[in-house]
Amino acid sequence: MGKQPTLNLGAWRTLDGVPGGPVLHLPPHHLTTHAVVVGMTGSGKTGLVTVLVEELLQSGVPTLIVDVKGDLPNLLLSFPNCDASNYLPWLQGLRSEESAAEHAAELARERQLALADWSISAGDVRSFCERTSVRVITPGSSAGEPLHVLSPLERRSSRWDTDPESARAALSAAVSLVLRLLGRDPDPAKSKEHVFLSVLAERRLMAGEQVDLAKLMQDVATPPISEVGALPIDSFLKKSDRANLAAGLNTLLASPTFASWRQGTTLDVGEWLTPREGRTPAVIVSVAHLDDDERALVLGVLLEEVLSWVRGLSGSQELRALIVFDEVYGFLPPHPANPPTKRPLVALMKQARAFGVGVVVATQNPMDLDYRALSNAGFWCIGRLQTDADRARVVDGLMGALDVERGDADPDDGAPDLERIVQRLASRWFVVQNVHARSGPILMQPRQAFSWLRGPMTRQELRLAREYRGRLEGGERAESMVQSSLAEDSRAGAK
Repeated sequence: MGKQPTLNLGAWRTLDGVPGGPVLHLPPHHLTTHAVVVGMTGSGKTGLVTVLVEELLQSGVPTLIVDVKGDLPNLLLSFPNCDASNYLPWLQGLRSEESAAEHAAELARERQLALADWSISAGDVRSFCERTSVRVITPGSSAGEPLHVLSPLERRSSRWDTDPESARAALSAAVSLVLRLLGRDPDPAKSKEHVFLSVLAERRLMAGEQVDLAKLMQDVATPPISEVGALPIDSFLKKSDRANLAAGLNTLLASPTFASWRQGTTLDVGEWLTPREGRTPAVIVSVAHLDDDERALVLGVLLEEVLSWVRGLSGSQELRALIVFDEVYGFLPPHPANPPTKRPLVALMKQARAFGVGVVVATQNPMDLDYRALSNAGFWCIGRLQTDADRARVVDGLMGALDVERGDADPDDGAPDLERIVQRLASRWFVVQNVHARSGPILMQPRQAFSWLRGPMTRQELRLAREYRGRLEGGERAESMVQSSLAEDSRAGAK
């Protein structure tokens, strides 16, 4: 990859308020020790995460982003200039034609001034657009690219020939998802049904066959094997239990909702994060449209796939990829809660560093994060926090991380001062602590984002933004494309 340029996150000051400089430089490899971004609503947390992603993409670091709220697809809206025509399509239907044109011109002026305040030129934004590729994947929805969540099971990967251990781990996660949907024990080490399904599926996959659920259901009902391990098939899992399992699989197959989870792009993180045509990929997996249980199930399979991919990489001290999880609340909870996302997230924050893969988690609720994950982070950005308990928890985790990384920090040294400073933070200001820097905590204000941060998108807006970006990356005029798409939707009766 070569030497990576430092990241320009924004301006910084000392904790006493003395200006430190207009640019806070961060070497990308510092993020291999992972990062935590915390801050209440309105603190500027999403803006900071967006800037961090933009800087990494400019540095040639592929990024996989888990989006829970629907904000981060705004990365699609990095316009190559500040013309009002870029903003007008997104105001159609909300205002009169004259009012929309005036508001678009006002937005364009505001954006131009805001970028100029940070010495960001139109050429800088254009360069970012030309060097990056933004892709949005929406499991269970056609607003973005649909995702075949069970592809490790139903679509045979070449990893069965080159890295069977990695392929087996991905298969295990897919089988666990199936069993969770059936309301059965998904634990690979304890569930007989998990072992049985895995043995049947792996038998076909190792033979070079595809394994769709219909074939798996037939194998369950009429097993093509006589033993599982050292036990006869009937001793391992009774015939009546196999019949119940087959009936459950048939119910899944018949579900129209589940059908949307079995079509779309293959779950292959290595392929997703491979640069093409000189563009660095940003892949956003958006689950904002799913309910809480569906999010946990889908992201559990995704993160297990990420973990399998990471473990198949060679060692590296340089940052080769970043995993960003925005709004991680509920997916990385303290003991004893154990959603399917927790195990792979904790494992990534413990192990991914050795392979050159960093993890960034962002949340409004630090009290609800697993302490083991917090203590593995080496880069901290602390924004406004609402309660004393939140501030204490974050400072405690930060001091613990310093102690682990340096081995020379007193856990109580500086904690009261940090709590008071965090309590007084203004919006879009963060206390930043980097364990690789010996200077101690500083204050930082993120720069203006290249992307237009307009907030969560509707499904229709996401479709339009994807089409816009696709035409932009293809070298065609995005403005006329969006206008024609809006006209077609209007004729079809869409809002």
